[in-house]
Amino acid sequence: MKEKIRIASGQGFWGDLIDAPYNQVYGGEIDYLVMDYLAEVTMSILQKQKNKNPELGYARDIPELMKRILPECKKRNIKIITNGGGVNPIACAKAVLDVAKSLNVENLKVAVVLGDDIREKIDELILQKCELNNMETGESIISIKDKILSANVYFGAFPIVEALQKKADIVITGRTTDTGLTLAPMIYEFGWNKNDYDLLAAGTVAGHILECGAQASGGNFLGDWKSVPDMANIGFPIAEAYPNGEVIITKHENTGGKVSFETVAEQLLYEIADPKNYITPDCIADFTSIKLEDLGNDRVRVYDVEGLPETEFYKVSCSYADGFSASATLTYSWPEALTKAKAADEILRKRLENLNLKFEEIRTEFVGHNACHGPLAKSLNEDDINEIVLRIAVRSKDYNSVERFGKEIAPLILTGPPSVTGFAGGRPKPSEVVAYWPALIPKKLVEHQVKIFEV
Repeated sequence: MKEKIRIASGQGFWGDLIDAPYNQVYGGEIDYLVMDYLAEVTMSILQKQKNKNPELGYARDIPELMKRILPECKKRNIKIITNGGGVNPIACAKAVLDVAKSLNVENLKVAVVLGDDIREKIDELILQKCELNNMETGESIISIKDKILSANVYFGAFPIVEALQKKADIVITGRTTDTGLTLAPMIYEFGWNKNDYDLLAAGTVAGHILECGAQASGGNFLGDWKSVPDMANIGFPIAEAYPNGEVIITKHENTGGKVSFETVAEQLLYEIADPKNYITPDCIADFTSIKLEDLGNDRVRVYDVEGLPETEFYKVSCSYADGFSASATLTYSWPEALTKAKAADEILRKRLENLNLKFEEIRTEFVGHNACHGPLAKSLNEDDINEIVLRIAVRSKDYNSVERFGKEIAPLILTGPPSVTGFAGGRPKPSEVVAYWPALIPKKLVEHQVKIFEV
């Protein structure tokens, strides 16, 4: 058993800083590089890509990244764990193996975790009396079954542990929990058991801190954000983990950002719902038990985390097609910019009504006034406003209504209030609305698989 391991966060989402994983590998000592690429909407995007091309459906940043870091990771035995396999982890693995061959990297094992994609099993599950009822409304998935774009189970850490036990250098998964990416190497290296709930909770908390990348090391910091140094070169967080469940959150030396009590505490509050019951496939973590100690020098100790047994369910993330939407913007300048924008909104809405178009929702924002705070926005003095951006969006099951909306924007320029600019790019086109369907599935109805590919 190792005395400690260093697990580095390399991505907080698909589209995060491209150089972050590279900097984590070359910036100092690490044992594991974990990269979280997935969000709920990402799965539907990847599924659409795979539908068009069966060789796609994964985070396409990964092969290019491997060209930059794979030889160094192999040389220093840095293991890579990512859920960037999306809906096509095998294709992702093959792309990585192609990179390895091109770089003459030998004796490389790439593990793929399969089984999370249940889209083709919906009918079978319904026959087994599992209707994947919506967690918010209780409605059966039967009502939207024919519109489903993706359906993926959130696996936890243990399928990754199995892959590591098979001596994988790289583990590529589909929809694995963000926290599971970090927890898995702790279980593997320290020999934790499935019923070591306090330890599993400690690893889960560490994973929660790392999952959003630099959000734990000074990025998007709501506290004294001006005190965060050199954000242009921000360092991503690293979890220095110990067998007893204690973790020190830190970052590489000579990087920007900061790791402090405040930055770590703020990340701990991110997307947790009930803090006493942070539910994962591996355990339930009690976030009210967490203790933090700021050790200085960008090091924060996390300890005394308590956990409870896992539930009998996996969470399922489904996406489905739910109509069409379009949005458009126009900019109105001083004087009376806000008054002009409001008048343009009223004129447009009246024209849409006169055309008998059908919309489930029409939403207007006045950017520079209320786009962020809505009805809570403070009143503004018209004389102090240089410009206002009118942003209006529509949503409808009827494609033709959304398309016609797009044809009513440009006419406002010459048939509405004066001093308007900012119309570019042509008429807005309808785009498909992707809706989210959260559900639970008994764990006994799902099985994971681990496949090994070698070069």
